[in-house]
Amino acid sequence: MNPFVYESFDVSSRTGFMPPRPPLGRLPAPWKVWEESLDDARRESLQPGDKLGLTTAEMARSERWRAGVRQIPLLDMNDPETSTEHLRRAHLVLTFLMHFYIHTLPPTCSIVIPRPISIPLLQVAKILDLPPVITFSDTVLYNWNLGEDSSDSDSLKSFISSDIQCHTLFTNTRDEIAFYLTSARIELHGVQALNIMRSSMDEIFVGDSLAITRLTTYLTSLATVIDELKLLLLEVRKECDPEIYYNVVRPWFRGEDSDTYLVPGSGKKRRWIFEGAGDYTDLNMLPPDRELSGASAGQSSLIHALDVFLGVNHEQPNAPSFMKRMQRYMPRQHRRFLDHLGKNSRSLREFVLSASSRDSNDDRALALKDAYNKAVMSLKEFRDSHMIIAALYIIGPARRAAEAAAASLVKTMPDTLNGITGTGGTDLVQFLKGVRNRTVRNLLPDEEYVQSC
Repeated sequence: MNPFVYESFDVSSRTGFMPPRPPLGRLPAPWKVWEESLDDARRESLQPGDKLGLTTAEMARSERWRAGVRQIPLLDMNDPETSTEHLRRAHLVLTFLMHFYIHTLPPTCSIVIPRPISIPLLQVAKILDLPPVITFSDTVLYNWNLGEDSSDSDSLKSFISSDIQCHTLFTNTRDEIAFYLTSARIELHGVQALNIMRSSMDEIFVGDSLAITRLTTYLTSLATVIDELKLLLLEVRKECDPEIYYNVVRPWFRGEDSDTYLVPGSGKKRRWIFEGAGDYTDLNMLPPDRELSGASAGQSSLIHALDVFLGVNHEQPNAPSFMKRMQRYMPRQHRRFLDHLGKNSRSLREFVLSASSRDSNDDRALALKDAYNKAVMSLKEFRDSHMIIAALYIIGPARRAAEAAAASLVKTMPDTLNGITGTGGTDLVQFLKGVRNRTVRNLLPDEEYVQSC
């Protein structure tokens, strides 16, 4: 019997961690006022408050929009009859509104999220067990629809080719679309990896010589799929310009922990204040360490699943690792899937080690170890490609932005040369090198190599 029933973890055999049907594209009454306010923000082409060269007209347009948000009636999202589909859309819309509100503020302003956004967002966040901040699931998993010529019954192949489209955007640029769709295509193609994992679990459970042969075939296929994910990742370069991404798109989904501006006169970093939250004792959705990270590829359950399945361990001795912290931002059922995968009674890596140790001259065991190492190396190369993308889309533009700020004598511009962070709030270079190196450490060495060391 298969030890995994993926569907019980809200994981589809056809679309993986993405829903099997297009998510709700618009909230009905009485919440349509949120959708209309979001429409207004996009129609007005609002600009980040720390944009270099921001005009007086742009600042005034942003303030008019924010004033309208403060006048929205306080709507309740605490009805237990509200469907999960509506709650997911509400989380997406409210976090988009919140990020528009926060990031159009001047960098010298304190951040107070007005009650019409803060209270319903905290209510939704509590029900969904998600932080009250924009996440990967908002920008990718639940932010798509199909082209007019497509139907819900279309195949996975048609999803990946051209039919899937982004639904909700900050900038309406093709660069933002390409950025989200790259992740969506990786998630959809990753279904093949999830299905390989499921078949591999069956063989590990059986554990005989035929199972070893089959598992070797599965791991060889898994390496190929991960290589294909790498190519999909690199394809973002075709339609997403690095400068537009960094300066126009990326500022909108920064989290509180990547905000480097200081409160005037205090020397302290700005905090996000959820207006009215203190009036509701049951709405404390902020993590104990007060971390609010923005949407990040580190929140992809697919990549975490590959790590767990291959036995790549990112844990640290004294504190949760970045990868572990990013699981807080995943949908609840996907977190449970990863926990279930990690608690399997016999891990893949242990099985490969056991097969190799029984007879180091067994050709089948050697082939299994080689296939396992190829899969690990493919994951390492995927992370190498992630470093290439980070250098192209974040590190390079960040340095050029710092130089431009210095040339313009802009004093409010944060120091982007020191400790460049991802939208998840971590030191980007050190993080990417760390996960890559921990992946490499999972390789199983040859006996001759071990004896010569």
